[in-house]
Amino acid sequence: MARNGKNFAQGENINGIAVDIVREMFKRAGINYSLTLRFPWERIYKLALEQPGYGVFVTARLPDREPLFKWVGPIGPDDWILLARDDSKIALQSLEQARKYRIGAYKGDAIAETLAKQGLKPQVVLKDQDNARKLVGGQIDLWATGDPAGRYLARQEGVTGLKTVLRFHSTQLYLALNKEVPDETVARLQAALDQLREEGVVEEIMGRYL
Repeated sequence: MARNGKNFAQGENINGIAVDIVREMFKRAGINYSLTLRFPWERIYKLALEQPGYGVFVTARLPDREPLFKWVGPIGPDDWILLARDDSKIALQSLEQARKYRIGAYKGDAIAETLAKQGLKPQVVLKDQDNARKLVGGQIDLWATGDPAGRYLARQEGVTGLKTVLRFHSTQLYLALNKEVPDETVARLQAALDQLREEGVVEEIMGRYL
């Protein structure tokens, strides 16, 4: 199992919203696993795609990805936003209006891929939290990230005073499992996650971080 920069890693101890939810989910399902923090995102995505027994989280369940994996979720929401410094004069009504600005994004992420497909040419980094520092340092004008992930990552970097200038998409994030993972395993994990949500555990975990 691997996870990406949006799951809010804390030093050598891998924890955060999605990590805590996934750990509890596997515990409830009674399934053994190993959890590894790896970068870049494209590498762990490729492992989950090609290697039996691997999975990756969190990832958006996009139409072009749907047939590539078996899915468990949703683990949590992900609004796609553009952040600017609080003193920025940038005001946007659409992504098209952002075209003239320098936009930072996370390499291999669905947000970065979507922006690139629309011709916005984002400047990508291997760790999304690096964009928080680039934004306050004036190296980029806008940071394309997820909400609540971006808020948390900025806070962990000691970055405050950011504002949302555009909210342009809403999606849900999932655990994507290699297609060779047995359906019975997928069903047990999904049932465990559904139970956690019904009991309020998912909401409680999110409340610890946000």
